Amino acid sequence: MAAAPSLTAALRSVHAVVFDTDGVITDSAPLHAAAWKQAFDACLAAHEGQPPFDADEDYRRHVDGKSRLDGAEAFLASRGITLAEGSPDDPPGTATVRAVAASKDAAFTDGLRARPVAVWPGTVRLLRVLRDERIPCAAASASRHATELLAGAGLLDLFAAVVDGNEARRLGLPGKPDPALFVEAARRLGPPVEETAVVEDALAGVEAGRRGGFGLVVGVDRARGPDSAADLRRHGADLVVSDPGDLLIPEED
Repeated sequence: MAAAPSLTAALRSVHAVVFDTDGVITDSAPLHAAAWKQAFDACLAAHEGQPPFDADEDYRRHVDGKSRLDGAEAFLASRGITLAEGSPDDPPGTATVRAVAASKDAAFTDGLRARPVAVWPGTVRLLRVLRDERIPCAAASASRHATELLAGAGLLDLFAAVVDGNEARRLGLPGKPDPALFVEAARRLGPPVEETAVVEDALAGVEAGRRGGFGLVVGVDRARGPDSAADLRRHGADLVVSDPGDLLIPEED
């Protein structure tokens, strides 16, 4: 009979864990990237000489982990494109930054309706061991869809707190790499940030964990590119794993 897994020494040194959602818990990053590509490519077509959005590298470097508005601004700035910010009620389009962000949200919502989003099994195993060890966990995400995704996956009962994009907007929290989202999630769990871990796959999120003074910042290298693990370390990861399940070890028989 297989022995139950246990936590690595790194996680045994903390008293709470904050998980990013997209790419760490749910396999929703490809859907986000595809939605961004649809929105950005429509915008780039109006600017001569601009190559299309790269759903791998452009997504990873400029928009992953950020709020829709921050992600749209960051990518457009990387291409030297300046648009008016616009207003929150701008419909999907290409004339303003908010219109581009609205286009992305519309494409993402359509994608959610088309097919369910899977979860990462290794993360679910880790969450269940943390629950058994009575280490409280929170989910944090810039996406306003995060709570919906977690509920659809039947995972909400594994979290003592969820701080999603709707909560961030209600509280006026700035987006990553500002640590405010993670700090708020940690506050709801109880232990100080120095005794709390952050598990994150996005460069902006790893940087947010480091800026927030968290006791352990785990980078999840889903991209597994030639520079992706090094990029996570440069942005502040204390250790890098290919999957959160790597933070479990089998117990001795």
